[in-house]
Amino acid sequence: MHYENTYFIKVDDITIGNSVIDEYFYCDLDKCKGACCTLENAYGAPLTIEETNTLVKLVESVKHYLPEKSRTSLERYGPFEKHKGNYHTRTIDERECIFVYRENEIAKCSIEKSFMNREIDFRKPISCHLFPIKRNFFGHDVVRTEFLKICKDAIAKGLDSKTLVYEFCKDSLVRLYGNKWYEKLRTLVNDGNR
Repeated sequence: MHYENTYFIKVDDITIGNSVIDEYFYCDLDKCKGACCTLENAYGAPLTIEETNTLVKLVESVKHYLPEKSRTSLERYGPFEKHKGNYHTRTIDERECIFVYRENEIAKCSIEKSFMNREIDFRKPISCHLFPIKRNFFGHDVVRTEFLKICKDAIAKGLDSKTLVYEFCKDSLVRLYGNKWYEKLRTLVNDGNR
């Protein structure tokens, strides 16, 4: 989606694009079937250097959820790859993330399943957890939305439920910046002082 009236606000040293606080979003997995985890692309989810180390350590704890093809690829090539100085999760057939498993025809994350089952203490890469928010670094963090065509149902569901992007992404924003920061953002939005 393209927004003609783009503006930004700041909370502490984080710059936030207006679509994060003005647009509606709520994932509808029953309709999209987890399409964001299976997009056609040679490279998977962006990773921090710290996350690459974490993924190497947790492979043994999550691979029992994965199909044989993914387990074989993990054993042969590892969980991530580097391209032009950036790290990404490895993909299967230049499409789905290597950590994808399917449940009722919905693509889901084996890392998150293992986390929810209390097998590991890492939920999933922050870039995945933030979606549809995208985080860039320009001397400081800039967060904005990146809606994809596959998200039309999530936008409709967000509108129906009146759930704004930053509300849907509360857990990931708190994970990244802390409760205090999130409450500042929420207060700023609710007070209309933007």
